[in-house]
Amino acid sequence: MDTLREVLTIILAGGRGERLYPLTRDRAKPAVPFGGIYRIIDFTLSNAINSGLRRIYVMTQYKSLSLQRHIKEGWNILSRELGEFIELVPAQQRVGDEWYLGTGDSVFQNIHLIEDDRPDLVLVLAGDHIYKMDYRKFIDFHLTSGADLTISACEMSRQEATRFGVLTVACDGRVTAFEEKPQEPAGLPESPDTSLVSMGIYVFSRDVLLKRLVEDAKRPGSEHDFGKDIIPTMIGKDKVYAYRFIDENRKETKYWRDIGTIDAYWEASMDLVNVDPVLNIYDRRWPVRTYQSPLPPAKTVFSEGERMALVQDCLITGGSIVSGARVRHSILSPWTRVNSYADVVDSILLEGVQVGRHARVRRAVVDKDVIIPPGMVIGYDPDADRKRFTVSPGGVVVIPKGYRF
Repeated sequence: MDTLREVLTIILAGGRGERLYPLTRDRAKPAVPFGGIYRIIDFTLSNAINSGLRRIYVMTQYKSLSLQRHIKEGWNILSRELGEFIELVPAQQRVGDEWYLGTGDSVFQNIHLIEDDRPDLVLVLAGDHIYKMDYRKFIDFHLTSGADLTISACEMSRQEATRFGVLTVACDGRVTAFEEKPQEPAGLPESPDTSLVSMGIYVFSRDVLLKRLVEDAKRPGSEHDFGKDIIPTMIGKDKVYAYRFIDENRKETKYWRDIGTIDAYWEASMDLVNVDPVLNIYDRRWPVRTYQSPLPPAKTVFSEGERMALVQDCLITGGSIVSGARVRHSILSPWTRVNSYADVVDSILLEGVQVGRHARVRRAVVDKDVIIPPGMVIGYDPDADRKRFTVSPGGVVVIPKGYRF
């Protein structure tokens, strides 16, 4: 028996991503562009495909058109004839009048998919995290331990752990306590300043999952969330184990990012243009797939005298043109153009952005199809920027999609 054929994968991709606003004004968080050519969900989908998983449902809800289009265009790679699929599942109000109320509810409202497929195991993934993971190792651990639920977890400083679910684990790996976003996270016995946090990655034995979802749906006052409601009630009742995250990124430091804020998004993006980025997107053994439109090569023009195209430590994607401008430590997405004498530094230009002559842009995220006028200055005067745009606590300026000056 092929174990992976007995696994049904569910990716939760309906998140609003409110802390990423205005990047999520017109799209769900998993559809936010990242790294020039990717969407955030590409990392979870690539992990699944690289792990040999071929039966995948993607649960969508909030402003999902961009996400749906991306998956239909870029991830139509499996064969229904062979029982393989990546299927989009929009919120449908199948079991009541409510839209998805929480992560658990999004699965409960589609419980018929699990009942119809009858997999042995259900792998539940978040579609808005960036990391590399071989889910085969995770599933093997679940089967070997005899668990009803296995939670993938990674170490994090106690200060950062307040934003996540925190596990207390016995020496055999069994979870003895689970607390969602505690003010005082439990430390590890071997490292008191470090906590073990849930990555929002779960593998359930099918019958246990179905039973706990039905129970939670009937529970008064529940928010129907895996971390807040369902998992805490399973501790002590079911066999719940923690799996220590094994990183396929092959770097000294484990890489798992929930880029849920503008500053976190900007920092993760800037890592990619460093000389030795922590996230390795160049590993042919673990490719990150995405939709690739037919684009001409990136181009620089004018390379002499005062009007010189200078590009340093950047990611430049197809269709981009740097024309007699300076671009440093930045990401240029498809069809961007930076015109003569302009200066762009520490910034992310999303698809179709045009930067006019003599404009200066620093520490900014410029969303799609923005035209920055000649001589415009962004990122140098925080007070002036705040009057027009969102400015993060870390001082990153965000210009929303299609903004016109």
